[in-house]
Formats: sequence, C-alpha cells, structure tokens
Amino acid sequence: MNPLLGFTTSKRESVDVTDTPLAVLYPDGGCRVVFERLLTDIMQTESLKFGHFYHIYNRGINSCDLFRNPDNYEYFLAQYDKYISPIADTYAWVLMPNHFHLLVRVKDEEEIGFIHQKPLSRSVTIERVDGTDTPSVVLYPDGGSGLKKYNPENQFSHLFNSYAQAFNKRFDRTGSLFQHPFKRKLIDNERYLKHVILYIHNNPVHHGFCSHPLEYPWTSYLTCISIKPSRLKREAVYGWFDNEANFKVKHNEIIKIEWIERMDKWLEI
Repeated sequence: MNPLLGFTTSKRESVDVTDTPLAVLYPDGGCRVVFERLLTDIMQTESLKFGHFYHIYNRGINSCDLFRNPDNYEYFLAQYDKYISPIADTYAWVLMPNHFHLLVRVKDEEEIGFIHQKPLSRSVTIERVDGTDTPSVVLYPDGGSGLKKYNPENQFSHLFNSYAQAFNKRFDRTGSLFQHPFKRKLIDNERYLKHVILYIHNNPVHHGFCSHPLEYPWTSYLTCISIKPSRLKREAVYGWFDNEANFKVKHNEIIKIEWIERMDKWLEI
C-alpha cells in the first residue's frame, strides 16, 4: 500500500545513474567549463538544512516527459516513500507529465535515523603472537561501526537516480531523465507556505488538465481531503488555512493566472 496515495504499487530494481561534466567544445579543439552555469548550479544546490521547509521541484531534461502511464506515477511515489520519508515530512505534492513540485520539511537531525551499511568484507580473525585469537573484526566503509546517518541531499539523489534507471529500462532509453541539479526554495514564513500549497494543487488547473484540483489524481489535494491514513501532514496543512473547511474554500476560489505566472517566473520554470 502506498502511504502517500493509499493503493498498492509494484516493485522494480534500480541502480544509480551519473552524468558527464558540463562543458562546451570550441573550433580550435579546446574545452572551457561554462562558469556562469556552474555558478548558478552551486547557488541552486545549497545543502538542505535540517528542520527547514523547502519547495522542491524539477522537470524532465529538455522538458521530456517523466511519467507516461499510471504505473510511472505509482512507482515514483513508492520510491519517494522509500527514500524521502526517512529524512523529510511531506505537506504537498503534484506530479505532472514533465515536472513535479514538492513541499517538504527536512527533519531535525536528531529525528533522522541511521542506515545499516553493508560490510566491506567478511569478519576477520587475527592470530596473536601467543597463539590466541583476537575477536572477529568486521570492516565497514569509512572505518565506521556499520551505522551511518541518512543524508537528505543523498536521499533525493537516490530517488531520482533509481526512478531514472527504471524509467530508462522500461522505455528503452539512455541518458539523463531529470534536469540537474534539482531546484529548491527555502521557505521561511507561513504566508509562503500557504501560497506554495495553493500553487502546487492548482498546477494541473493552470496547465489545462482539469478545472479543479479534485479532478486530478496525481496531487496531494485528494489525500488532504481523504480520511484514509497517510504520511502526508494534512493536519498541519489544515492549520495553516485555519481549518479543513477554509482549506477547501481557498481551493474553490479561482486563482488569477497572473499570480500563477509570477510564481512560475520566480521559480524560473
């Protein structure tokens, strides 16, 4: 059962996918790194901070589709729960054919658990000079104890890489699927939180897929108004709108296209 949606999803195997460095080739055969783009990437890839809210979003490379059928949406949500739920709480989300938006709060460091690392080798028993044996020793990465704290940044990378691998295998394609790096905006006030939720839930309306968020299946709006158990922090979302009734009222109001377009421009979409 998918804890974000409430229905069963299938399991698939996946591995990481990496990209080549960004560069431009010139007629004389030289090669120069595009510093302006790298600087932008560095600014956009500021590390996610513990205990902070973020609007996270991305699109397919060259605006290609990320989701082609319902199975793709379901699989992404299953992988999302696997990789992101251990490090962040989710408050809103929408999956569009070629992009997505998420509203999350990265958990406080003490809330985040540990990964059980696989040992580098089998246990080793060392014989002392006096003929006795030392206790068995198991070697782990970085010389650690076998436990490693989840890293929020890495978890998002694992999500995108695992989904890209499965998608490429399913549709016999190669190369990157998502634009790099994934974008994020730090949210530091409640007013912006409310705006982001309305923006996320009205994304399908803005792009012409429906006339009301209720009609689009791949958004957290349906989960918000459902009574089924979910990891979605719906009670907190209601609180930002004062109550569930006002939450629905605000979503029934017609969102001005100019406001949506201003948000798009600010997000550089």
